[in-house]
Amino acid sequence: MNPAASLFPATDHAGNILYVTHGGGPWPLLGEPRHKELIAFLETVPQRLIAPEAIVVISAHWEAAEVSLTGSARPEMFYDYYGFPEESYSIDYPAPGQPQLAGEVAEILRQQGVAAHVDPQRGYDHGCFVPLKLMYPAADIPCIQVSLLADLDPERHLRLGEALGLLRRERVLFLGSGSSFHNLGSFREPPGGPSRKSNEAFDSWLTATICDRTLDEAERRQRLLHWSEAPAARFSHPREEHLLPLHVCYGIAGRPAAEAFSMEMMNKRVSAFLW
Repeated sequence: MNPAASLFPATDHAGNILYVTHGGGPWPLLGEPRHKELIAFLETVPQRLIAPEAIVVISAHWEAAEVSLTGSARPEMFYDYYGFPEESYSIDYPAPGQPQLAGEVAEILRQQGVAAHVDPQRGYDHGCFVPLKLMYPAADIPCIQVSLLADLDPERHLRLGEALGLLRRERVLFLGSGSSFHNLGSFREPPGGPSRKSNEAFDSWLTATICDRTLDEAERRQRLLHWSEAPAARFSHPREEHLLPLHVCYGIAGRPAAEAFSMEMMNKRVSAFLW
């Protein structure tokens, strides 16, 4: 399958909300062969997006007791992975931060009853710099990161998205960075391994939940709230931190995704969604 081919007919819609799978640690930036389709997708998907003036990243790799936002004008690199080749620890993504935007977002969240604060020390983790280095290699677009909530409550992450959706900026790209499938042990299986059917069952449910226009939004929201009841849900996500950026993205959008993308990564099917 062409990794940039939509599962649904292409539209003229220039999206500003995108949920992606960011791959295994830094492997996409090292050209690891099992990430070939993901790399091609991340390199080409900006053609379907607005031309952003700022990027807000919701990364699976930052959890906090209350919503936290990066507040540094020059965020450092946070290599939050272990056991990878030496060159993995010299990757650089010097995109500027935007403290003013971080403060504005934190204030919007607080006005909506979501406790939030700006962290001036936090750097870019790999949930941020891996996809962005492939999507926007010039690193010239200001970026802030938004944390998940450590309790991993799906309701609170939907509400976080709804509050973020009040940021009325035409040229802000919201990027949810996680993985539609995140059972690490099963990535070691060969192609067509024993968990493939479980992987596909959850992926099909997730794509239908996010994209099916016959669902009303109340039903779509309920499906996301009770995602753990879906086929092979807990096998696909033993812990849900890589799924919840999708809840935030849907909360921002409040509507079905305009496009879904399916690709192979490490012998599993993974998906991305664009609004």
